[in-house]
Amino acid sequence: MKILIINTGSASKKYALYEDGKKIYNAHFEMEPSSPEGGEGGYVVTETFSLPDQVESKVKTPISERVFERAQARLLDSLLEKKVITSRDDIGAVGIRIVAPGEYFLQNRIIDKEYLKMAKQALEKVPLHLGPALEEIKLAGKVFGDIKIIGISDSVFHKSLPDKAKYYAIPIADSRNLGLQKFGYHGISLQSVVYQTEKKLGKLPSKVIICHLGGGASVTAIKDGQSIETSMGFTPLDGLVMATRVGEIDPGAVIYLADKLRLNTRKLEEYFNNKCGLLGLSGKSDDVRELIKLEKEGDKDSSLALSIYVNRLKKYIGSATAVLGGLDLLIFAGTVGERSFIMRGRICEDLQFLGINLDMVKNNETEGVEAEISRVESRVKVLVMKTDEMQEMAKDVVVVLNS
Repeated sequence: MKILIINTGSASKKYALYEDGKKIYNAHFEMEPSSPEGGEGGYVVTETFSLPDQVESKVKTPISERVFERAQARLLDSLLEKKVITSRDDIGAVGIRIVAPGEYFLQNRIIDKEYLKMAKQALEKVPLHLGPALEEIKLAGKVFGDIKIIGISDSVFHKSLPDKAKYYAIPIADSRNLGLQKFGYHGISLQSVVYQTEKKLGKLPSKVIICHLGGGASVTAIKDGQSIETSMGFTPLDGLVMATRVGEIDPGAVIYLADKLRLNTRKLEEYFNNKCGLLGLSGKSDDVRELIKLEKEGDKDSSLALSIYVNRLKKYIGSATAVLGGLDLLIFAGTVGERSFIMRGRICEDLQFLGINLDMVKNNETEGVEAEISRVESRVKVLVMKTDEMQEMAKDVVVVLNS
């Protein structure tokens, strides 16, 4: 069986095709920014073909905005042209990542009329995260016809959160009636990292913290393989400083901002999702690499943004360690976690009291690869691990279909 996996956001769309658990094709549709050398930028698709008995090939193609919006149709044409499939019927199921609060979404499910009804209700809570996924579901029905589409929840991993970790201090009746509680996200990535770590070490240690650091960012405390605390909350807005998301903020400040900037709830949501975080603090960029460069050039606001980012992470690592009652393993994952040795070094600085001792030579030599970067004598092991959300989703689709 061939399974198509979809992982989409507002600015990029990722697709992968699996056959018997092996990835044979993937495509990344995105908007490339203009380059400092004068390149105009624009929409592109990068496709990788990994067919059996063939040399892997990678092709990058400029596309129009219309093609980006109808990416699945372009993908189907490409698969047929390269003879990866003989017809659309060769694809037996589609799996799509779903970011949505609610008890209903703490389970991977086949998307049917009831699912779409529940998703539309959840849309008002997280329009910027769920909206693109619902558009992809609609498009999949048009492109692939009557095909099973499975919603893979980004929150399932956090189903184990205890009551003391998931409820806010509002009237409990409101929490229960409105379904307003912490759900946590990045669950697919965390599930993948746990699986990869178990393979690498042979056994997952009892007390683990995973720092997933990308455009979105979270810290999760894992006890005996289960999530017991995480920084993201009812929506993916809470917790750490992120690329453009606000993270933790005083509710009183939210009320004040709404009043002074005259923002209704929808505009406030857009403000907190797209205008804050590293971008808002620096006033220049949401990219850690660019901010490090600007910091070296003497830009004070870029330096401030990075220092707030690091400080918030230290705080959440410390609190997660307290909840766990100690720490055996600290893992860095996600784009920043994997690639930025500078940020890993800053985050772990002064955390020796927790038993974290980085080997700076190993750390500085690790960029985009899996490695152990702690000293031999470090009481806490520190790893850089790659996450493979698409592979994890493909596995989950098979589980749902078999059940």
